[in-house]
Amino acid sequence: MATTKGDARVGLPQPRSIQLPGIVLGVGMGGFADGILLHQLLQWHHMLSSTNQDHIGVKYYDPHTVSGLEMNTLWDGIFHTVCWLSVLLGLAILYSRVTHDRLRVWTSRVLWGWMLVGWGLFNLVEGVLDHHILGIHHVYAGDGQAWWDIGFLVLGALLVAGGYLLQRSGQPFDPNAPAGRSENRQA
Repeated sequence: MATTKGDARVGLPQPRSIQLPGIVLGVGMGGFADGILLHQLLQWHHMLSSTNQDHIGVKYYDPHTVSGLEMNTLWDGIFHTVCWLSVLLGLAILYSRVTHDRLRVWTSRVLWGWMLVGWGLFNLVEGVLDHHILGIHHVYAGDGQAWWDIGFLVLGALLVAGGYLLQRSGQPFDPNAPAGRSENRQA
């Protein structure tokens, strides 16, 4: 016999959460936004564009030379491959966890909130690691680069906070339940 304690049912298996797939999707999508906007369209930086001032001794590949741009583009491609794999993994996890009414999941604040959290976590981890610890590139190198790097971290923190609040405001649902049976909030 199952009993209830608050919102949780004691003795019954809890539904699989969409938190993990949402965060993994968000990490990949955040990486794509960074790579496409900052690396390709605006061309503010590449993966190794500041190695002349890095903290680990990576060879400098001047992105203003053909050979340097080729190496930076190669590492940008590796970065995009990791982003692509993150999106595929997030989709695979989500698909395995949501068995009914998938459209409802894609239109839910819960999933999109967790995706924003993932994007923010991408900004925070990538910003701290690549911009500050390793120093292999900066958001916008040159005068004021520290402010651009800090702004990237602030954006990441805002995405995490906003995504968390968005998913909390979403309609609770069990991704495994048939349509119309929304009982358990996804964490």
